[in-house]
Amino acid sequence: MTDDLKTKKLTALQRMDCLFDKGTFREIDVFVSHRCTDFGMEKENIPSDGVITGFGLVNGRKIFAYAQDFKSKGGSLGEMHAKKICKVLDLAVSTGNPVVGFHDSGGARIQEGVDALAGYGEIFYRNTRASGVIPQICAVMGPTAGGAVYSPALMDFIFMVKESSYMFITGPDVIKSVTGEIISSEELGGAMTHTAVSGVSNFACDSDFECIEEIKKLLDYIPSNNLETPFVKECSDDPFRETISLETIIPENESSPYDMRKVILEIADNSEFFEISREFAKNIITGFLRVGGICAGIIANQPEYLAGCLDINASDKAARFIRFCDAFNIPVVTIADVPGFLPGKDQEFGGIIRHGAKILWSYSEASVPKILLITRKAYGGAYIAMSSRHLGADMVFSWPKAEIAVMGASGAVEIIHRKLLANSQNRDVLKKRLVEEYREKFSNPYKAASRGYIDSVIRPFETRAAIYETLIFLSSKKSDFPDKKHGNMPL
Repeated sequence: MTDDLKTKKLTALQRMDCLFDKGTFREIDVFVSHRCTDFGMEKENIPSDGVITGFGLVNGRKIFAYAQDFKSKGGSLGEMHAKKICKVLDLAVSTGNPVVGFHDSGGARIQEGVDALAGYGEIFYRNTRASGVIPQICAVMGPTAGGAVYSPALMDFIFMVKESSYMFITGPDVIKSVTGEIISSEELGGAMTHTAVSGVSNFACDSDFECIEEIKKLLDYIPSNNLETPFVKECSDDPFRETISLETIIPENESSPYDMRKVILEIADNSEFFEISREFAKNIITGFLRVGGICAGIIANQPEYLAGCLDINASDKAARFIRFCDAFNIPVVTIADVPGFLPGKDQEFGGIIRHGAKILWSYSEASVPKILLITRKAYGGAYIAMSSRHLGADMVFSWPKAEIAVMGASGAVEIIHRKLLANSQNRDVLKKRLVEEYREKFSNPYKAASRGYIDSVIRPFETRAAIYETLIFLSSKKSDFPDKKHGNMPL
C-alpha cells in the first residue's frame, strides 16, 4: 500500500488487498452475474454483480470477507449479489472462521424489486444464525441506507470512516420532505454521530487504511469461533510486575475524579489496551487487553465522566460487550468504582430499569471466568450490577480503602441519624464522628470480606499479579446451567 493511498478512499479490491496478507486472497464467484431482465437490465453487465467475495490470511489467520463495490452499479444489492454474500457467511460458519464485510452500497437494486428485498432477508438470517458462532466484523466505508443498515447492526463490531461513510434508515432528502427538517448526511448518520451519540458504531477512523489496520488489531484479540479460546501471546512484560503507580492513583478527596484508563494501562501487558466504543457512554470503559499474554475483556467504571455512574447507554454498552466475551470464551475482568445508577427523570422515562437489567442478565448468564476488582467504592444496586459475587463472580478483589455499602457514608448518616442531627447543637462535629463510625463498621471491604463477598483485600501494587494468577487458575472453569431454549433477556 503506497503512502498516497493510505489517506484516500479505497476501491473494493484495494480494501481486500489491504486486509489480507500479500498474495493470500482468493476471490470466488468472480463470474456471477444478475438475472434481471426488466428495465433494460438484460443489456447491463455489472462486474462481479457489485460485490467482491473470497478468503485469505490476515496475519496468518484464515478469514472470509466481502467488499461491496460502489463503482459497480453503486454497489446495489440484488439477488445474486446477496447470494454471494450468503455463500461467504455460510462458508465462514461451516469452517469456523471470522468474516469481515466492507459495506459501500447505494442500497437495494430497485430494478430487481422483491428479489433484492429477499436478498437482504437472507443475509439478516445468516447474520443472526452466525452470531455467537463466529466473529462478524463490519466496516462501513460508504453510504449504507434503509434496509442495508441492519446487516451491520446484526454483526459484532462496526467500524466507520469519518466524512465518507454514512448509515441511516431514511436519508436527509426524505427527512426534509416528510418533516421539513434540514440536516446533512454527516450530522444525521456520519461516523462521529454513530460512534459518540447513537452508539451504533464502535469505531470512527480517519481513513479506509486506518480502519482496516484497526480491524486487524481487533482480530488479534479474538478467537476464530465459539469452540476456541483466544491464543496466549508471548509476553516480555513480567506478569508479576508490581503496579506501584496505582498506590497513589486514588485522590484523597473521595469525590475527586481520576482516570480509570491509567489503572487499566498499568495492568495491561506493555500498557496496550484496545478500547471498544471509546466515544460512546464514556462513564464506562470496555475493551481488550492481555495480562501475561492472556486475553481478557475489561469493563470498568470511569470516574472522570458522570462520576462513573451507570446509565442507560452505559448499561447497553457493557451488556453487549459482556455477551460477546462470553460467546467467544474471553474472560471478563471488571473494575468497579461506582456510586450508583444515574438519577433523573430522563433516565427513568428512558427505561433505566429495563436497560440496567441487561447488565445483571449478562453477568449472571456469562459462564466465562469473571474477576471483579473494587478500587474505591461500590454502592447500592450498582455494586451488585458490576459483576458482584452475587451475580456469579469467581474471584473478587478489593483495595484496602474501598467502600462497599448501600450508599456513601455521608448520605447513610443523614438518613439513619436524621433526628439526632436535627437536634444537635454541634451538627457538623457530630456528623463527622458518625460518618467515621459508619465507615469503620459498614463501608470498609473487610466487612464484605467477612461475609465471603470479597475473596481478598489486596494492595494496589499487587493488582496485575493477582489478576494474572487468577486468570491462570480459572482457565479450566466449566459451568452448568439448566437446559432451556433461551432466556427472555430484558431488551
